[in-house]
Amino acid sequence: MSDDTIEIFDASEAASDTDWLVIMDEIGEETGYFEKLGPRHSAFFSDHGPVLLVTFETLGGVRSAGGTQMPLGYQIAAPRGWSSLTIVAHEPTWYRDASVWGYFDRLIDDSFFEDFDRVVFYGAGMGGYGAAAFSVAAPGATVLALAPQATLAPETAEWDRRYASARRFDFTSRFGYAPDMIEGCAQAFILYDPAQQIDAVHAALFRGQQVVKLRARNIGRDPQAELARMSVLRPLLDAACTGTLDAQRFYQLWRARRGHAPYLGRLAARVQAMNRPARLVRTLRAALTQVEHPRLRQALTEAEAALARTNTRT
Repeated sequence: MSDDTIEIFDASEAASDTDWLVIMDEIGEETGYFEKLGPRHSAFFSDHGPVLLVTFETLGGVRSAGGTQMPLGYQIAAPRGWSSLTIVAHEPTWYRDASVWGYFDRLIDDSFFEDFDRVVFYGAGMGGYGAAAFSVAAPGATVLALAPQATLAPETAEWDRRYASARRFDFTSRFGYAPDMIEGCAQAFILYDPAQQIDAVHAALFRGQQVVKLRARNIGRDPQAELARMSVLRPLLDAACTGTLDAQRFYQLWRARRGHAPYLGRLAARVQAMNRPARLVRTLRAALTQVEHPRLRQALTEAEAALARTNTRT
């Protein structure tokens, strides 16, 4: 457990989702509030300071977050004296629910976001879509979205067939088309892997002077998990919340990939797929100068043997 993780309760104390919701309601009474938004969503607000981190998360993701079982937004914000608001989807809904729309309408009517000096919307994948789509509620906010979907409306994104069940949701009405919803943002950082073709197409739909594309090649299909494993996710969110995030700061943090064995393994796999044995050996040797890992070492042994056989035949 890192120093800035706040332990609230152990996993054993929340044996079911219902128990977890009850406990979160109790915690909400102390820190701000916890509110059910219909049967499929919840909102957890923690009031600490003039910076507000708004995160879009899933119930499964929160409950699997180690012993704390607290939203990522809370874990990032609370130790720094920041406020947090987490919208929790209990199912893969893409937050396309009238209860969520109505909740944000109430926040707008109450001028909720105007009480904060800085507002940051964050999410990954489905949560990245939510962060971008609902950022329209807080003009001037910053958005940090990892591999977000722009929309899953069949008539617009028929090329994305990964989430067939989501096609039944209405992506054309309130808070619908995410690229349109970020027009009022101060900045919108869209992080994605250009090697993931579908994610890259979604990213291309986000346009405008306020949009900053952060290209993390070979990070894979789950950039949030990989950034967390590299110990990059928290400083990235810190930078967004302190107003210091820009492309240069991201690429400074992204250098951590050079010592991250899973990333280096994916890079080697791509080179291997090119059927260029000499280049694969060079890649693996370079990787092992950064991090010693048994799988990389074994891959190098096999690659050197394959290269030797190729040289013998020629």
